[in-house]
Amino acid sequence: MQTVENVELDIAVVIGRSVMPIHHLLRMGRGAVIELNANENDEVEILANNFPVARGQVVVQGKRIQVEVTSLLKKPETIRKRFANEEQKTEQAF
Repeated sequence: MQTVENVELDIAVVIGRSVMPIHHLLRMGRGAVIELNANENDEVEILANNFPVARGQVVVQGKRIQVEVTSLLKKPETIRKRFANEEQKTEQAF
């Protein structure tokens, strides 16, 4: 179990999303603004290795931006299986 606990995950926080035609994306330059479908107090989505695992609230303290976890998501069976496969690969590497 100690080996699994030391596996590092990529954590990302999704604050909003946007859909746009590719020609808008190709014309963007420095200073372009992408409007998101989110408001200031909306919950954010917390991802671990691109899988949603929790929801949270953005907290700003001084110059630091943090996310407070407000709820954990239940793991669908496919996520359990994928993490189990990744754990097995990690254990085999040692």
